[in-house]
Amino acid sequence: MTAEELMAEDFGTLSDLVAAQGRGRPGHIALVDGERTISYGDLNVLVDRIAAGLQREGVGPREAVAICATTSLEYAAVFLGALRAGAAAAPLAPSSSPESLVMMLKDCGSKLFFLDKGVADAIAGVAGEIEAKPIALDGSDAGLSFEAWLPESGARPQAVSVGPNDPFNIIYSSGTTGAPKGIVQPHAMRWGQVRRGIYSGDSVTMISTPLYSNTTLVSFLPTLGNGGTAVLMPKFDAEKFLKLSEKHRATHAMLVPVQYRRIMERPDFDTYDLSSYVLKFSTSAPFAPEVKADVLKRWPGGLIEFYGMTEGGGSCMLVAHEHPDKLHTVGKPMNGHDIRLIDEDGKEVPQGHVGEVVGRSGAMMVGYHNQPGKTRDAEWFSPEGLRFIRTGDVGRFDEDGFLTLMDRKKDMIISGGFNIYPSDLELELSKHPDVLESAVVGVPSDKWGETPVAYVTLRPGRTIAAEELKAWLNGRVGKTQRLADLIYMDTLPRSHIGKVLKKDLRDSYKGPALTG
Repeated sequence: MTAEELMAEDFGTLSDLVAAQGRGRPGHIALVDGERTISYGDLNVLVDRIAAGLQREGVGPREAVAICATTSLEYAAVFLGALRAGAAAAPLAPSSSPESLVMMLKDCGSKLFFLDKGVADAIAGVAGEIEAKPIALDGSDAGLSFEAWLPESGARPQAVSVGPNDPFNIIYSSGTTGAPKGIVQPHAMRWGQVRRGIYSGDSVTMISTPLYSNTTLVSFLPTLGNGGTAVLMPKFDAEKFLKLSEKHRATHAMLVPVQYRRIMERPDFDTYDLSSYVLKFSTSAPFAPEVKADVLKRWPGGLIEFYGMTEGGGSCMLVAHEHPDKLHTVGKPMNGHDIRLIDEDGKEVPQGHVGEVVGRSGAMMVGYHNQPGKTRDAEWFSPEGLRFIRTGDVGRFDEDGFLTLMDRKKDMIISGGFNIYPSDLELELSKHPDVLESAVVGVPSDKWGETPVAYVTLRPGRTIAAEELKAWLNGRVGKTQRLADLIYMDTLPRSHIGKVLKKDLRDSYKGPALTG
């Protein structure tokens, strides 16, 4: 079948689409990795060899293949090879602690461990606890050389049957706040993402976030499924991103908000030719309205923000270029997505009221790998018996059906019996001309139970005293919302996809508010 015929099917696989692109457009460039490129024809041959190698090693359907390395052409090919062998890709974050990596490898049960020198050095102290066979993607001494491991040219894997609910990948989450949870996403979920119609064979997509992140995969996988070109960036750098965008005439990009901020702050931004851009996307973290407005004003092409979870459930979409008056929201529920708000007792709240966001769609995780209890905790069932995924986010729908997020439920501060939403205080702080960004957290208080503390980074060259800024903010908010402390930081701690690590801030606080 051709790629077009496959795309018309209710269900298919990304592996079959890549094979169809290899037959139909063998010379078209699939991946760009620095000065290296690989066409769809050559990529399809390489994926076959990898799949055959996995089967030779005894990797069977629905088993996992672990990958932990910097983004590269080889990394992408191994991910696709795992799928062609009928296995699930398990991309692991190199930024995880060695102990977490050991736990994830044991949890997914991978027989093989594709890694690079950086990861091998980081886990040297726990290498004896890892049973999986190491294979070095970068030609280093981290394990058996990838080239030496590959079967001979022309090797083909045995055909496997893949169903809609079979595992496509296992993405581990929350490694920074506790034991990582393996989120199992099915083929049906990814098939729906590939068929959204956002990408085409003419697309050139900038891949500037890591391949172990769901943020990246929702852009990377549809690009390849539709026959476009993915330009890989092993490490994000704002200047290099702009140069590569101009060089390759990029049409699409998925960036997290902190990356947009860094790009737009470059004094030479307007000197780059970005006229080829069609659409830009963002997800994974709060996106400041003023940064969205700046992107719309100065960066050609549309801007779409997605709100959702790696676990799936319901997602919202803000088509920012069509709704410039709604930049403070994350948009409306996407077609086929049912999003509701519930209270502490699990009952739906009326329109206009605040509640926890729960969602349902065709894009939902099967569950957390080997953790049925945590899977049940993440589920909510409607009065009709429909299964929803709980987000842990608190939000409110406006009269037009746009969702405004307040905060993570766990980040809400309860001070003296009053609910304080950190996002309200962060929004107010953003209005001060000296403030670049901020994060407000609740810390223990003998008097109030919890009290808000702000961590702030200032714009370059600004020197306002912390007490003065705190007084300015406290004069603009309600009595129950007033800050107990305000602390300056050079940069806020973030995860690999740009989320501020508020738990780290809470845990590090040792100031006077603890007894205030």
